[in-house]
Amino acid sequence: MRIANLRGRLVLITDTGAVDVESASEGQFSADPQAIYDRWDEFVAWSAVAPAGAGEPFHTADLAAPAPKPAQVFAIGLNYRDHAAEAGFALPDAPTVFTKFVSSFTGPEGRIELAGPTVDWEVELVAVIGKTARDVPAERGWDHVAGLTVGQDLSERTVQAAGPAPQFSLGKSFPGFGPTGPWLVTVDEFDNPDDLALGCSVNGESVQKGRTRDLVFSVPVLVARLSAVLPLLPGDVIFTGTPAGVGAARNPKRFLAAGDELVTTIEGIGTMRHQFLPA
Repeated sequence: MRIANLRGRLVLITDTGAVDVESASEGQFSADPQAIYDRWDEFVAWSAVAPAGAGEPFHTADLAAPAPKPAQVFAIGLNYRDHAAEAGFALPDAPTVFTKFVSSFTGPEGRIELAGPTVDWEVELVAVIGKTARDVPAERGWDHVAGLTVGQDLSERTVQAAGPAPQFSLGKSFPGFGPTGPWLVTVDEFDNPDDLALGCSVNGESVQKGRTRDLVFSVPVLVARLSAVLPLLPGDVIFTGTPAGVGAARNPKRFLAAGDELVTTIEGIGTMRHQFLPA
């Protein structure tokens, strides 16, 4: 199943287009894309027997974040072996966690204003929680995930590194710096959700390629580690980390500039496209 946020309304994505969930369910479920995660199991059961109505054509430019207002946002640093190596760090023995403030969230297409001269790209697999998780063992981690989507952890590196301690959350939370989409794909749609190809390009040039099998802490392990500290709530969002190829690790360093187009893709999910405006 694929669900999306189309102009602020929850829709099912089918082979023929978008099906409005509130209309198709005759009001059983609201149009609010975020509210569906609180009733995730009920919604999945309904979708399995829902009448297969014809979907309406839509423009991908009208899509917004599939989980637009999570209660909690977790972002994981140094979670690919090759990225930790290019950044000059040893592999972490526990997840390195920060946040991206929800005001940074945007959809899978559009224009994003640069916050300065050192804005970097970071393709990431994003998991959305579908069931409250507390002290969940890793072998049951996937049971608590509603689905997966594409994300970019855009980062203003100068702000991120400012001060006596790094300001990861601030440097990664400028408006538009948390794009996700184009839709959420449920875990059952993947042959192997632990091994997906991901990557991004700038102006047609590939800058990142990786596979999620190389995560230091996989999605179910992240669910286990995080839920051991605090409850993960329905609709919470986890940015799972980025592989090697970020601009700050290049020699010379390379950052996004006005006019650049960033295309971000994950196997089995889809593609995001963003253009950048001057600060």
